[in-house]
Amino acid sequence: QVQLVESGGGLVRAGDSLALSCAASGRTFSTYDMGWFRQAPGKEREFVASISRSGANTFTADTVKGRFTISRDNAKNLVYLQMNSLKPEDTAVYYCAATPRISWYRGSLRDFDSWGQGTQVTVSS
Repeated sequence: QVQLVESGGGLVRAGDSLALSCAASGRTFSTYDMGWFRQAPGKEREFVASISRSGANTFTADTVKGRFTISRDNAKNLVYLQMNSLKPEDTAVYYCAATPRISWYRGSLRDFDSWGQGTQVTVSS
C-alpha cells in the first residue's frame, strides 16, 4: 500500500479558492489511480474527483464539476485538488485515496484501499 498525507485545508469564505495537496510515499505512485473524497459532519463519505495513473483521464462529481479540478505530478508523487468558487456546503474533511486497480472512471469509494488522514476544509457564508 501507499502512504498518503493531505495538506492545504483551512477556513475560507464563500467564493474563495483553496488548493489541496496529497503526498504519496513509495516509488510506484504512477501505478495508482488516485481520488479525492470528502465527509461532512453526520454524512457519509462521498466521491469528489479521481484521476488515472497517467493523469490523462479525470472524473468529477456533478456537485463540484466546473469548480474543482484534480491533477497529479508523478515526478513529485503529488496529487492536487484545486477548489474554486467554494460554497458552505463544501465544508467537510477531505481525504486522498489510492488504488492499484483501474478505477478512476467509477467514482466508487469501495475501489480505494489506501487513505490519508484527511484535511479539514471549512467554508463560511
